[in-house]
Formats: sequence, structure tokens, C-alpha cells
Amino acid sequence: MRVHLGSDHAGLELKDHLLTWLVDQGHEAVDHGPFVYDAEDDYPVFCLRAAEAVAADQSEGVAALGVVIGGSGNGEQMAANKVAGIRSALVWSEETAVLAREHNDANVVSVGGRMHTVDEMTRFVEVFLATPFSGVERHVRRIGQLASYESTGELPPLPPSALLGDTPDPDTDA
Repeated sequence: MRVHLGSDHAGLELKDHLLTWLVDQGHEAVDHGPFVYDAEDDYPVFCLRAAEAVAADQSEGVAALGVVIGGSGNGEQMAANKVAGIRSALVWSEETAVLAREHNDANVVSVGGRMHTVDEMTRFVEVFLATPFSGVERHVRRIGQLASYESTGELPPLPPSALLGDTPDPDTDA
């Protein structure tokens, strides 16, 4: 599988580690930077490129996923999620890595380089890459709603259960 990586200075050490680890695991690793340590670098520059490459590969039928890394992983996830077709998940445990793939068919994983050890984060990435999407109908439906909103800007319809009964008034109901 092709794995696109992008980070900022806080994720550089893990990104460099993952480049070797991914190749050792039989993956094709593509480095979108940074390539040198710069405490003033901007994560969108690198994470957007990694996410764009994942989206482009997947649209061409290439098996590809992405990894974005920062201090907390929050900004990197937000950047990746700005790219059409990307579902980036912030992962902080093996369970969140599994659920990101099984339930959300996430195609980019975001990890916080200052939140975990290199071994922990490597394991999160390993689990993420190894876990397939479940294909369960409710998950497919939800992802479809997100994709539709992304392309049309139209909100999905409310389910009948949301329309039943009175809507609580926050000013009068306790």
C-alpha cells in the first residue's frame, strides 16, 4: 500500500521513523515533508499535500492511506479534512485506530508526536493500516451523507425521530 506522510516540526522525528518502518513492512512510503527541522514551519503546507496525494491516488484506484503528525495531531487532522474526499481521524489509542477504519473508513490518520512515545504511535499507525472498513450499512450510509454534504453543501434530512415531540426551549425547560 502507498502511504503518504506529512507533519510539522513536532512530528518530524516520528515521520522519519515511520518512513523506514513502512518500507520494512512492505509499504511504499511517500514523504511530503518537512525534510529538515524548522520550529517555525506550518503544518498545513505538508499535511494538505499528503492528504491531496491520498485523495488523488484513491480517485485513480490506487490503494493509499495517509499519516499526518504534529504536536497534538489536532491541527494536522483539521488540515487533512479540508481536502475533498478525506476523512482524517485523530487517533490516541489502538481502539480509536480500529474504529476510525472500521466505522468511518478514515483514509488519513493523525497522531500527536508530543502525546505518545514513538513505539505507541507506530503501533497506532500499524493498527490503522491493517484494519479494513467494515462495510456495515449504517457506516456506509453515514459516510455517504458526509460525501454528499461535501459535494453539495446540502444538509441531510432529519430522521423522523428528530421531528417527534416538542423541541425543548433552553430558556424555559430545565
